[in-house]
Amino acid sequence: MEELIQRLRDFAKERDWEQFHSPKNLAMALSVEVAEVVEHFQWLTEEESHNLTTEKLDKIKAELGDVMIYLVRLSDKLGIDPLKAAKEKNTLNEAKYPVKKSKGNAKKYTEL
Repeated sequence: MEELIQRLRDFAKERDWEQFHSPKNLAMALSVEVAEVVEHFQWLTEEESHNLTTEKLDKIKAELGDVMIYLVRLSDKLGIDPLKAAKEKNTLNEAKYPVKKSKGNAKKYTEL
């Protein structure tokens, strides 16, 4: 992760893009890239979404790369370790969604 963070820092610095990489702008760019991932699944059936062509997977892979880049850049700008944040959030989710109450359903924790 540290190697990726440094590589993205260098990439932005070499192009003088730091001026554009405010947390607000990075969050907005992240949102746009997530929407581009979603666009690939729009109008597909559940089954179709599980059986994507190699071409479609390659396009989604590129979009997921963009999502990861903006997520890492945003995290870096805010001083947040994204892996630590994900682990902490998963721990919270384990408490909010105990197996006995949540197994096999998609209800929100407030409805369990």
